[in-house]
Amino acid sequence: MTSRRTPVRADLVRDAFAAFGAVLDGLGDDDSWAATGCTGWSVRDLVQHCTTDALQGLVALHTPTTARPDRDAATYWTDWGGDPAAAAEQRRRARVAASMVLDWDPVRELHRETTRALVHAAEHCGGGAVRTEGHVLRVEDLLSTLAVEATVHHLDLIRHLDGSPGPAADGLAEVRRVLTDLWEREPLEHWSDEHFARVGTGRAELTAQEHAELGAHADRLPLFS
Repeated sequence: MTSRRTPVRADLVRDAFAAFGAVLDGLGDDDSWAATGCTGWSVRDLVQHCTTDALQGLVALHTPTTARPDRDAATYWTDWGGDPAAAAEQRRRARVAASMVLDWDPVRELHRETTRALVHAAEHCGGGAVRTEGHVLRVEDLLSTLAVEATVHHLDLIRHLDGSPGPAADGLAEVRRVLTDLWEREPLEHWSDEHFARVGTGRAELTAQEHAELGAHADRLPLFS
């Protein structure tokens, strides 16, 4: 379980989604076909995937349980990135779903409506534990995973959109906290939160110098993808 028990608030989720939405608000139909940092996904595909993530979070917040948590904000991610076949299936699903909508505006609007509902649920949800994806998490840990997911995908979203605003600072700080817990060591002193997020999730390669500084610790990267 995580060693750092910083309380996660609903405003962390709200800020992460607000920052993501601010990018979408500035995109036109042509922009929606731009490539992203996710292999095989255009902006439309990524937004469709993120809408599904938000819907899943909304369901989780309304699925309380008295069962004991078996994952936390960090260990939740240990299941991610180890199944290439599942990742390929997920890519196909997002592309097929996004292709069913002719225009960009409905794709963006569905994301806006779903994330707004999720933030509302987070702001009015009490403590306790919830079920999601076959696991049980405390509500604060679930909110962390939602903020981390939105923040990391924000970096994917703007990969080829020069001039677009970046993720919320508190979202990046939460990604750093989670990655640090998973890695069980601090990142290199000169790494920014954004660089650590990219390297820690396999979205950027380590330089030769970074490899040398990290030694055997480099072999554990990425921590999830």
